[in-house]
Amino acid sequence: MAARKKAKSKKGKTKAKKGSKKTTKRKTKKKKAKTKRKKASKRKKGTKKKAKKKIKKKTKKKAKKKAKKTAKKKVKKKVKKKAKKKTTKKVKKKTKKKAVKKTVRKPKPEAKPAAVVTPAAPAVPQEERIGIVTHYFSHLSVAVILIESGNLREGDTIHIKGHTSDFRQRVGSMEVEHVTVAEAYRGQSFGLKVTDHAREHDVVYKVRS
Repeated sequence: MAARKKAKSKKGKTKAKKGSKKTTKRKTKKKKAKTKRKKASKRKKGTKKKAKKKIKKKTKKKAKKKAKKTAKKKVKKKVKKKAKKKTTKKVKKKTKKKAVKKTVRKPKPEAKPAAVVTPAAPAVPQEERIGIVTHYFSHLSVAVILIESGNLREGDTIHIKGHTSDFRQRVGSMEVEHVTVAEAYRGQSFGLKVTDHAREHDVVYKVRS
């Protein structure tokens, strides 16, 4: 009987030990789960804090940028106002100076119209028709002239004019039937060396100065 009781007591002890081991395992598992939960919650909190810090930084940066922009705008407005004031002052000064100058200036005397000077017409030399060219020798450049009225001497100036010919020259040596003559009269025809090309029926004028 005593042996049976001892065996029962041993079995009870082993069972108790086993139960205690199971309970310890459960407790350790629970503790581990709690620690994991705590760590996860801490991580979440840390991530939330980091996110909040980032948001705060961003908001601060934005606020700084806005403040800088507003400050720049204010400075620009001030500069513009100063420039406007300066320009208005300058314009006022200029207008004052102009007004003073206008008052000081004396009225200019009206300019008299300049007298229009008409150039005197050049004196046209008088010409008298005295004859006609009856023939022209081109290889000798000699014209045969028939005197219709008046007379002609050496040294006189003549004007030979036609459809295409128009020139003046002084009378040189004259020849009547191959004889040099100092003067030719009405009805005579004489040969005269001319400076330009003459043609038949060209009119000969005597120029009187």
